[in-house]
Amino acid sequence: MSKISDLFRENFKKSDDIRDAGLTTPEDIVRYDDIVYGQDAEWQILDVYRPKAEEGKKLPVIVSVHGGGWVYGDKECYQYYCMDLAQRGFAVVNYTYRLAPEFKFPSSLEDTNLVFTWVLQHAPEYGFDIKHVFAVGDSAGAHNLGLYTSICTNREYASKYPFQVPEGFVPTAVALNCGKYEISHDGVFSDEQTKLLMEDLLPEQGSPKEHELINVAEHVTKDYPPVFLMTSTGDFLKDYAIPMAAKLSSCDVPFMYRLYGDCENKLGHVFHCDVRSADARVCNNEECDFFKDKDRSGKAHHSIY
Repeated sequence: MSKISDLFRENFKKSDDIRDAGLTTPEDIVRYDDIVYGQDAEWQILDVYRPKAEEGKKLPVIVSVHGGGWVYGDKECYQYYCMDLAQRGFAVVNYTYRLAPEFKFPSSLEDTNLVFTWVLQHAPEYGFDIKHVFAVGDSAGAHNLGLYTSICTNREYASKYPFQVPEGFVPTAVALNCGKYEISHDGVFSDEQTKLLMEDLLPEQGSPKEHELINVAEHVTKDYPPVFLMTSTGDFLKDYAIPMAAKLSSCDVPFMYRLYGDCENKLGHVFHCDVRSADARVCNNEECDFFKDKDRSGKAHHSIY
Protein backbone atom coordinates (compact mmCIF):
# COMPACT_ATOMS: atom_id res chain seq x y z
CA MET A 1 0.00 0.00 0.00
CA SER A 2 1.34 3.42 -0.92
CA LYS A 3 1.25 6.44 1.38
CA ILE A 4 -1.17 8.29 -0.92
CA SER A 5 -3.69 5.41 -0.88
CA ASP A 6 -3.40 5.08 2.90
CA LEU A 7 -4.02 8.81 3.29
CA PHE A 8 -7.04 8.80 0.99
CA ARG A 9 -8.62 5.85 2.77
CA GLU A 10 -8.11 7.35 6.21
CA ASN A 11 -9.36 10.84 5.37
CA PHE A 12 -12.28 9.82 3.18
CA LYS A 13 -13.55 7.33 5.75
CA LYS A 14 -13.50 9.94 8.52
CA SER A 15 -15.48 12.33 6.32
CA ASP A 16 -18.01 9.68 5.27
CA ASP A 17 -18.52 8.48 8.85
CA ILE A 18 -19.28 12.04 9.99
CA ARG A 19 -21.64 12.61 7.06
CA ASP A 20 -23.69 9.45 7.69
CA ALA A 21 -23.58 9.30 11.50
CA GLY A 22 -26.97 8.27 12.90
CA LEU A 23 -28.56 7.36 9.56
CA THR A 24 -30.59 4.16 9.30
CA THR A 25 -32.44 2.30 6.58
CA PRO A 26 -35.64 4.24 5.72
CA GLU A 27 -38.84 2.43 6.66
CA ASP A 28 -40.15 2.70 3.10
CA ILE A 29 -37.20 0.85 1.56
CA VAL A 30 -36.68 -2.89 1.12
CA ARG A 31 -33.06 -3.94 0.70
CA TYR A 32 -31.31 -7.06 -0.56
CA ASP A 33 -27.76 -7.10 0.78
CA ASP A 34 -24.40 -8.71 0.05
CA ILE A 35 -25.20 -10.34 -3.27
CA VAL A 36 -22.10 -11.75 -4.97
CA TYR A 37 -21.93 -10.69 -8.62
CA GLY A 38 -18.51 -12.14 -9.51
CA GLN A 39 -15.99 -14.69 -8.26
CA ASP A 40 -14.62 -12.65 -5.36
CA ALA A 41 -17.07 -12.65 -2.45
CA GLU A 42 -15.05 -9.99 -0.60
CA TRP A 43 -14.87 -7.34 -3.32
CA GLN A 44 -17.51 -8.23 -5.91
CA ILE A 45 -20.69 -7.74 -3.90
CA LEU A 46 -23.75 -5.53 -4.30
CA ASP A 47 -26.99 -4.43 -2.67
CA VAL A 48 -30.36 -3.76 -4.29
CA TYR A 49 -32.78 -1.18 -2.85
CA ARG A 50 -36.42 -0.75 -3.83
CA PRO A 51 -39.33 1.32 -2.50
CA LYS A 52 -41.67 -0.94 -0.51
CA ALA A 53 -44.74 0.72 -2.03
CA GLU A 54 -43.68 -0.55 -5.47
CA GLU A 55 -43.52 -4.22 -4.50
CA GLY A 56 -44.20 -6.46 -7.47
CA LYS A 57 -43.76 -3.66 -9.99
CA LYS A 58 -41.07 -3.45 -12.61
CA LEU A 59 -38.95 -0.36 -11.93
CA PRO A 60 -36.33 1.60 -13.86
CA VAL A 61 -32.85 0.90 -12.52
CA ILE A 62 -30.03 3.16 -11.31
CA VAL A 63 -26.58 1.62 -10.96
CA SER A 64 -24.34 3.65 -8.64
CA VAL A 65 -20.57 3.76 -9.24
CA HIS A 66 -18.97 5.05 -6.05
CA GLY A 67 -16.08 7.47 -5.86
CA GLY A 68 -12.95 7.43 -3.73
CA GLY A 69 -9.93 8.34 -5.80
CA TRP A 70 -9.69 4.84 -7.31
CA VAL A 71 -8.33 3.56 -3.97
CA TYR A 72 -11.20 3.96 -1.48
CA GLY A 73 -14.88 3.19 -1.11
CA ASP A 74 -17.44 0.42 -1.00
CA LYS A 75 -21.18 -0.04 -1.07
CA GLU A 76 -21.48 0.62 2.67
CA CYS A 77 -20.39 4.24 2.36
CA TYR A 78 -22.93 4.82 -0.44
CA GLN A 79 -25.90 2.94 1.01
CA TYR A 80 -27.82 5.95 2.36
CA TYR A 81 -27.32 7.99 -0.80
CA CYS A 82 -28.48 5.03 -2.91
CA MET A 83 -31.53 4.35 -0.74
CA ASP A 84 -32.38 8.03 -1.03
CA LEU A 85 -32.40 7.62 -4.82
CA ALA A 86 -34.57 4.52 -4.51
CA GLN A 87 -37.18 6.55 -2.62
CA ARG A 88 -37.69 8.49 -5.86
CA GLY A 89 -39.14 5.45 -7.60
CA PHE A 90 -36.13 3.44 -8.76
CA ALA A 91 -34.53 0.09 -8.12
CA VAL A 92 -30.97 1.04 -7.16
CA VAL A 93 -27.93 -1.21 -7.43
CA ASN A 94 -25.09 -0.22 -5.09
CA TYR A 95 -21.88 -2.20 -5.54
CA THR A 96 -18.35 -2.61 -4.28
CA TYR A 97 -15.61 -2.97 -6.88
CA ARG A 98 -11.95 -3.93 -6.72
CA LEU A 99 -9.71 -1.00 -5.79
CA ALA A 100 -6.13 0.02 -6.43
CA PRO A 101 -3.46 -0.66 -5.39
CA GLU A 102 -4.59 -4.21 -4.59
CA PHE A 103 -6.07 -4.47 -8.08
CA LYS A 104 -4.87 -2.64 -11.15
CA PHE A 105 -6.70 -0.99 -14.04
CA PRO A 106 -9.01 -2.06 -15.64
CA SER A 107 -10.28 -4.19 -12.71
CA SER A 108 -12.87 -1.59 -11.69
CA LEU A 109 -14.18 -1.43 -15.27
CA GLU A 110 -14.36 -5.22 -15.43
CA ASP A 111 -16.42 -5.18 -12.24
CA THR A 112 -18.68 -2.45 -13.57
CA ASN A 113 -19.33 -4.59 -16.62
CA LEU A 114 -20.08 -7.59 -14.41
CA VAL A 115 -22.63 -5.52 -12.46
CA PHE A 116 -24.51 -4.36 -15.56
CA THR A 117 -24.45 -7.94 -16.85
CA TRP A 118 -25.84 -9.10 -13.50
CA VAL A 119 -28.63 -6.51 -13.70
CA LEU A 120 -29.72 -7.74 -17.12
CA GLN A 121 -29.58 -11.38 -16.03
CA HIS A 122 -31.51 -10.91 -12.76
CA ALA A 123 -34.19 -8.52 -13.96
CA PRO A 124 -37.17 -10.83 -13.27
CA GLU A 125 -35.95 -11.65 -9.76
CA TYR A 126 -35.58 -8.04 -8.63
CA GLY A 127 -38.16 -6.31 -10.82
CA PHE A 128 -35.71 -4.43 -13.05
CA ASP A 129 -37.00 -2.68 -16.17
CA ILE A 130 -34.01 -3.42 -18.40
CA LYS A 131 -35.29 -1.05 -21.07
CA HIS A 132 -34.50 1.77 -18.67
CA VAL A 133 -31.12 1.21 -16.99
CA PHE A 134 -29.48 4.41 -15.74
CA ALA A 135 -26.24 5.02 -13.88
CA VAL A 136 -24.71 7.62 -11.56
CA GLY A 137 -21.03 8.04 -10.73
CA ASP A 138 -19.12 10.66 -8.79
CA SER A 139 -15.47 11.68 -8.64
CA ALA A 140 -13.42 8.59 -9.59
CA GLY A 141 -16.75 6.81 -10.04
CA ALA A 142 -17.70 9.37 -12.69
CA HIS A 143 -14.39 8.62 -14.41
CA ASN A 144 -15.13 4.89 -14.22
CA LEU A 145 -18.68 5.34 -15.53
CA GLY A 146 -17.56 7.75 -18.22
CA LEU A 147 -15.04 5.24 -19.57
CA TYR A 148 -17.47 2.33 -19.30
CA THR A 149 -20.10 4.25 -21.24
CA SER A 150 -17.54 4.81 -23.99
CA ILE A 151 -16.81 1.09 -24.04
CA CYS A 152 -20.54 0.53 -24.62
CA THR A 153 -20.73 3.07 -27.45
CA ASN A 154 -17.32 3.18 -29.14
CA ARG A 155 -16.38 -0.11 -30.79
CA GLU A 156 -12.78 0.89 -31.47
CA TYR A 157 -12.25 1.90 -27.85
CA ALA A 158 -13.99 -1.25 -26.57
CA SER A 159 -11.56 -3.40 -28.56
CA LYS A 160 -8.74 -2.26 -26.27
CA TYR A 161 -10.23 -4.13 -23.28
CA PRO A 162 -10.18 -7.85 -22.44
CA PHE A 163 -13.92 -8.07 -21.69
CA GLN A 164 -17.09 -7.55 -23.68
CA VAL A 165 -20.19 -5.64 -22.66
CA PRO A 166 -23.57 -7.36 -22.98
CA GLU A 167 -24.51 -7.37 -26.64
CA GLY A 168 -26.30 -4.19 -27.63
CA PHE A 169 -26.26 -2.74 -24.11
CA VAL A 170 -25.96 1.03 -23.62
CA PRO A 171 -27.15 2.83 -20.45
CA THR A 172 -30.35 4.77 -21.11
CA ALA A 173 -28.75 7.89 -19.59
CA VAL A 174 -25.96 8.61 -17.10
CA ALA A 175 -25.19 11.22 -14.45
CA LEU A 176 -21.55 12.24 -14.12
CA ASN A 177 -21.08 14.05 -10.81
CA CYS A 178 -18.03 16.06 -9.71
CA GLY A 179 -15.82 13.93 -11.94
CA LYS A 180 -12.33 14.05 -13.36
CA TYR A 181 -12.56 13.40 -17.10
CA GLU A 182 -8.98 14.19 -18.13
CA ILE A 183 -6.25 12.43 -16.18
CA SER A 184 -3.32 13.26 -18.40
CA HIS A 185 -2.47 15.79 -21.09
CA ASP A 186 0.20 15.21 -23.73
CA GLY A 187 1.44 12.23 -21.74
CA VAL A 188 1.78 14.16 -18.47
CA PHE A 189 -0.41 13.69 -15.39
CA SER A 190 -2.31 16.78 -14.31
CA ASP A 191 -0.76 17.10 -10.82
CA GLU A 192 1.54 15.28 -8.41
CA GLN A 193 -1.30 13.74 -6.39
CA THR A 194 -2.87 12.31 -9.53
CA LYS A 195 0.52 11.01 -10.63
CA LEU A 196 0.92 9.09 -7.37
CA LEU A 197 -2.61 7.69 -7.56
CA MET A 198 -2.05 6.59 -11.15
CA GLU A 199 1.12 4.79 -10.08
CA ASP A 200 -1.09 2.78 -7.73
CA LEU A 201 -3.82 2.27 -10.33
CA LEU A 202 -2.06 1.64 -13.64
CA PRO A 203 -0.05 -1.56 -14.22
CA GLU A 204 2.58 0.31 -16.26
CA GLN A 205 2.37 3.45 -14.07
CA GLY A 206 1.41 5.63 -17.03
CA SER A 207 2.63 4.19 -20.31
CA PRO A 208 1.59 5.97 -23.56
CA LYS A 209 -1.05 3.29 -24.07
CA GLU A 210 -2.46 3.90 -20.59
CA HIS A 211 -2.49 7.68 -21.04
CA GLU A 212 -4.57 7.20 -24.18
CA LEU A 213 -7.01 4.86 -22.44
CA ILE A 214 -7.88 6.85 -19.32
CA ASN A 215 -9.11 10.21 -20.64
CA VAL A 216 -12.89 10.06 -20.79
CA ALA A 217 -13.62 12.85 -23.25
CA GLU A 218 -11.29 11.45 -25.91
CA HIS A 219 -13.53 8.42 -26.39
CA VAL A 220 -16.96 10.07 -26.48
CA THR A 221 -18.82 9.65 -29.80
CA LYS A 222 -22.21 10.62 -31.16
CA ASP A 223 -23.56 7.32 -29.81
CA TYR A 224 -22.98 8.29 -26.16
CA PRO A 225 -26.28 8.31 -24.21
CA PRO A 226 -27.80 11.47 -22.66
CA VAL A 227 -25.76 12.89 -19.78
CA PHE A 228 -26.57 14.87 -16.65
CA LEU A 229 -23.23 16.59 -15.97
CA MET A 230 -22.91 18.14 -12.53
CA THR A 231 -20.35 20.01 -10.45
CA SER A 232 -20.44 22.64 -7.70
CA THR A 233 -18.87 25.96 -6.80
CA GLY A 234 -16.62 24.40 -4.14
CA ASP A 235 -15.75 21.25 -6.07
CA PHE A 236 -11.98 20.93 -6.50
CA LEU A 237 -12.65 19.11 -9.81
CA LYS A 238 -15.01 21.82 -11.11
CA ASP A 239 -12.75 22.81 -14.00
CA TYR A 240 -13.04 19.39 -15.62
CA ALA A 241 -16.78 19.71 -16.24
CA ILE A 242 -16.81 22.42 -18.94
CA PRO A 243 -14.35 20.62 -21.29
CA MET A 244 -16.47 17.49 -20.89
CA ALA A 245 -19.59 19.51 -21.75
CA ALA A 246 -17.80 20.90 -24.81
CA LYS A 247 -16.97 17.39 -26.00
CA LEU A 248 -20.55 16.21 -25.52
CA SER A 249 -21.77 19.24 -27.46
CA SER A 250 -19.30 18.72 -30.29
CA CYS A 251 -20.53 15.13 -30.65
CA ASP A 252 -24.19 16.22 -30.51
CA VAL A 253 -24.79 14.19 -27.35
CA PRO A 254 -27.83 15.45 -25.43
CA PHE A 255 -26.83 16.67 -22.00
CA MET A 256 -27.74 18.92 -19.09
CA TYR A 257 -24.99 20.79 -17.25
CA ARG A 258 -25.59 22.03 -13.71
CA LEU A 259 -23.33 24.07 -11.46
CA TYR A 260 -24.73 23.97 -7.91
CA GLY A 261 -24.10 26.60 -5.25
CA ASP A 262 -22.93 30.18 -5.56
CA CYS A 263 -20.38 32.59 -4.13
CA GLU A 264 -22.05 32.55 -0.73
CA ASN A 265 -22.94 28.84 -0.72
CA LYS A 266 -19.74 27.04 -1.70
CA LEU A 267 -20.98 23.49 -2.08
CA GLY A 268 -18.13 21.02 -1.86
CA HIS A 269 -17.02 17.98 -3.80
CA VAL A 270 -19.76 15.28 -3.97
CA PHE A 271 -22.08 17.38 -1.78
CA HIS A 272 -24.99 15.43 -3.27
CA CYS A 273 -24.14 12.31 -1.21
CA ASP A 274 -25.19 14.04 2.02
CA VAL A 275 -28.84 13.00 2.08
CA ARG A 276 -29.63 15.38 4.97
CA SER A 277 -28.65 18.40 2.88
CA ALA A 278 -31.30 20.51 1.18
CA ASP A 279 -28.87 21.20 -1.68
CA ALA A 280 -28.34 17.47 -2.16
CA ARG A 281 -32.10 16.95 -2.36
CA VAL A 282 -32.37 19.56 -5.11
CA CYS A 283 -29.56 17.96 -7.10
CA ASN A 284 -30.79 14.38 -6.67
CA ASN A 285 -34.35 15.39 -7.54
CA GLU A 286 -33.13 17.02 -10.74
CA GLU A 287 -31.01 14.03 -11.72
CA CYS A 288 -33.86 11.60 -11.13
CA ASP A 289 -36.25 13.87 -13.04
CA PHE A 290 -33.73 13.85 -15.90
CA PHE A 291 -33.77 10.05 -15.85
CA LYS A 292 -37.57 9.95 -15.72
CA ASP A 293 -37.70 12.27 -18.72
CA LYS A 294 -35.53 9.81 -20.66
CA ASP A 295 -37.72 7.01 -19.34
CA ARG A 296 -40.77 8.66 -20.87
CA SER A 297 -39.46 10.02 -24.12
CA GLY A 298 -35.92 8.85 -24.77
CA LYS A 299 -35.15 12.44 -25.80
CA ALA A 300 -33.03 15.16 -24.31
CA HIS A 301 -31.53 18.47 -25.29
CA HIS A 302 -28.45 20.52 -24.62
CA SER A 303 -29.13 22.59 -21.52
CA ILE A 304 -26.70 24.71 -19.52
CA TYR A 305 -27.86 26.68 -16.49
